[in-house]
Formats: sequence, C-alpha cells, structure tokens
Amino acid sequence: MSRTIPIFAEKPRSTAESLEFRVSPPLALYVHIPWCVQKCPYCDFNSHEAGETIPERAYVDALIADLQSALPLIWGRPVVTVFFGGGTPSLLSPAAIDELLAAFRALAMLSPDAEITLEANPGTVEAAKFAGFRAAGVNRLSLGIQSFDDGHLRALGRIHDAAEAKRAAQLAGEHFARFNLDLMYGLPGQTLAQALSDVDTALSFAPAHLSCYQLTLEPNTRFAAFPPELPEGDACADMQEAIEAKLAAAGYANYETSAFARRDRQCLHNLNYWYFGDYLGIGAGAHSKLTLHDRVLRQMRWKHPKAYLENVAAGRPLQEESQVEAAALPFEFLMNALRLADGFHPSLFEARTATPLVAILPELKRAEADGLLAVGPERIAPTLKGRRFLNLLLERFL
Repeated sequence: MSRTIPIFAEKPRSTAESLEFRVSPPLALYVHIPWCVQKCPYCDFNSHEAGETIPERAYVDALIADLQSALPLIWGRPVVTVFFGGGTPSLLSPAAIDELLAAFRALAMLSPDAEITLEANPGTVEAAKFAGFRAAGVNRLSLGIQSFDDGHLRALGRIHDAAEAKRAAQLAGEHFARFNLDLMYGLPGQTLAQALSDVDTALSFAPAHLSCYQLTLEPNTRFAAFPPELPEGDACADMQEAIEAKLAAAGYANYETSAFARRDRQCLHNLNYWYFGDYLGIGAGAHSKLTLHDRVLRQMRWKHPKAYLENVAAGRPLQEESQVEAAALPFEFLMNALRLADGFHPSLFEARTATPLVAILPELKRAEADGLLAVGPERIAPTLKGRRFLNLLLERFL
C-alpha cells in the first residue's frame, strides 16, 4: 500500500539557502547522430545532409571519448535508458551500434534491462539493417513515418514513399517487440479523412507506441521561410480530437501530449524527461541535464559535426555549461511533468527541485479552482481542460 505524503506542512526554503538533493534522479543516455540523407523542410533539429558518406569511424571514436570525459559526473549511477536520436541514427552500420553499446556497458553502469531505442527512417537501405540493429542490442525502434500518403510525403520533403513506409513498419514488427511509429497531421492539403487513414494504416501494423504530432512551422526552417498552406486551426483541432478518440478505442492511452501507448509500452526514455530525470547527452549538439548534490548542470556539446569531432579530439567536448538557477527549477519541473496525463506524485516535486511543494501551493489551488488541475495527496495532474490549455496552465507558475 502506498504511503500518503503530506503536501502542505513544510515551509518554503529561503532563497539564500543552497540546494540539497538527497537522491539522484534516474539517469538516461542520449546519443545524437547528426546526419540525414536530406534535410526536411519542417525540421529544426541539429541535422546535416550527409553527402555520399559519413565519418562513421571518427564519430564512433568521438562518442566513446565524449562518454569517457563525462564519467566523473555520473560515476556510480546506473543508466536506465539509451536513445540514439538525430538526424538519422540508422545511417550508422549495425557494427557501429554494436561497438557503441559494448563501450557503454564497459564504461558506464548500463542496466541489464535498459530500454535501448534507435530512430530510423523508412528508406529501404535502413530497413535492411533492422535485424543487425536488434542483434547489436537495440530493443526498441522508432520509425519516422510521418504519413502513408505519397502526396503528403512529397509535400514534407521525405525521401521515402508510402510503399517503403509500409515495408519498414512491417519489418519493425518482425524484428522488434517494441516499436514506435511517428505520424504528423495538419499537413499541407490534408483532410480529416486522410489524417485518420494514416492512423488506420499505422494501427494495421500493431505498434506498441504511436507519436502523433501536429505540423508546426518552426523558425529557421525552409517551411518558415516559404510556408505551405496548412489546414486552419479548427480543422487541426478536429484532427487531433478524432485521432485521440480512434486511438483510445484501439487501446492506446494518450499518456503524454503527443504520445500514445498500449499498456506498459510507454517510452521509458521520454518518461524520464517528463519526470525531470537526468540525462547525459553525447554527440554533436547533444544536451545534458545532470543533478549533483547541490546544483543542477546543463551542458551542450559542440553543435556542428566538424567542430564536435575537432573539439572532442582536443579534449573539449563541451561548447556550453551552466548551472540552473534554483528559482527556475520548479517551473522547469512543471513544464515537463504536466505534459503527462497521470501527472506526478507530490513528493517528486521536492525530490527533483529541492523546493518544498508548499512554495507553489497558492498557484496549485488557483489552477485547481479554475478546473485546470486535480490536486490530491497522491497525485497532481492536469485535467482534460488543463491538457487542452497546457500553456495557459503553465503560465500560472511563471
């Protein structure tokens, strides 16, 4: 039986007092692979067109050296998940992934049952590698499908077509018990029926997990400079509601804003982000959040692949490092944890921020009175209204 934690008894900490973290959060490892065959017009991630080849040998060596340099900050802490993101990690060979995972096990305390995810694109060359990735130790695949409609894939600048997307999804199911399909809606010229058709096709492959994102025009992308005509806001809202209803009927819980999973098939790596856990990021432009006993550090590796390789070789993997101000931690925690439908246990707030929950009690009560939050001794969670108006809810805590 769970123990009820009182949430109203402690006094707020003076701003003059130093932080004190009694327990380290769970630790994840993020590995950034910065190359793609072609840069998508909507993408604002740190990705670069690969050209004919990528410097795989040099990059694998750099990743291992990068991890070695970070070991003093994570010594003795088990790594509970690994996530190869990008870019297109599936551009690496299975042998490279195998070498990296062997190095992670040798250097860090990689949990024997760690979730190990690799992002892949549905091109036929990558799909042929799936068996190799599984043999190397990857136990979860995330496929960037976006759509099963040829016209919409062309509008998004994707290099695969609908047939390749379906073949990759089929192969993912053959090689991985746990796999995710990424879908986008609100695409140029897309109708509600077409958005739901993409979901139906995805469901036919019985993925454990689905991610469904609305296409947005991000700064510094080709779509921001040359915006396509997108469905209006009400039409996108209709798509979102219809997708959520269809997936709920199919047995997928909408456990996070854009994430849907069958029972016990949530992405553990992303859950660690939402619960404000720690993560070490290695690779070009990778970010880290690391909790020490008296402070929280944020780091960023050198962003451009060439600069990253040069600086790691010189023993300088970090481009930026800063300490998160104590006053900023409560909002950062809530900005993540309130994305989750189940919210968080009240005790987690102080564990992750070193701030008593009573410090934000007035804001919690006002948000509850306005129907945005449900506040109880075992759980603080956004209501359906709070999830719909998440930015409005978060503004209460700024």
